[in-house]
Amino acid sequence: MNTLFSPELLQELSKASWETALMVGVGLALALVFGLPLGFGLFLTGKGMFLENRAVNAVGGLLVNFVRSLPFVILLILVLPVSKWVTGRITGPLAATVPLAICSIAFFARLVESALAEVSPGVVEAAQALGVTRWLLIREVLFPEALPGLVRGFTVTAISLIGYSAMAGVVGGGGIGFLAINYGYYRYETGVMVVTVALLMVLVVGVQGIGDWTAERLGKGE
Repeated sequence: MNTLFSPELLQELSKASWETALMVGVGLALALVFGLPLGFGLFLTGKGMFLENRAVNAVGGLLVNFVRSLPFVILLILVLPVSKWVTGRITGPLAATVPLAICSIAFFARLVESALAEVSPGVVEAAQALGVTRWLLIREVLFPEALPGLVRGFTVTAISLIGYSAMAGVVGGGGIGFLAINYGYYRYETGVMVVTVALLMVLVVGVQGIGDWTAERLGKGE
């Protein structure tokens, strides 16, 4: 198929790959900046923890659950005014980073909470018996012990964002998903659709492999 190897399509594929990298990269960066502390907050304000606060935990958990319960397409539509206010646009990769960021923060926060919950209570109790401060307990005990799980959670978040970014292309968000719809579906270019799907698969497999390798190395280093 000549169209598959045309300079125009190769240029569009390069542009779409960059747009996908932008959307996923911004979403992951904001997940780290906001989702990581949010996950720690949900865990530390939970029942039996030294910062236990039922009201804060309930409100935080409700917000996270609300975002996670929404289908991503619905979230895209709901936050259109926010995207317009933040980026000045309602279409394109920059506009799509807003719902992607919101989704990634909530998603990663729950995974952070789950990773922390897997830390042995005995390790925490031993540190408390030694009289370490709360900050040291978080930095020197909880975080290192949960780090392999945090890396795995971050990997899952990255893979989910790749899928969500492709979905954002359906509503004009740009990226590989938009290329697949614009060329592969509307122009009946099956080859283009196959190439975009294969590219997404390579991205997912690559991210999963790097994440698994990193988590395994960190686990052995404990």
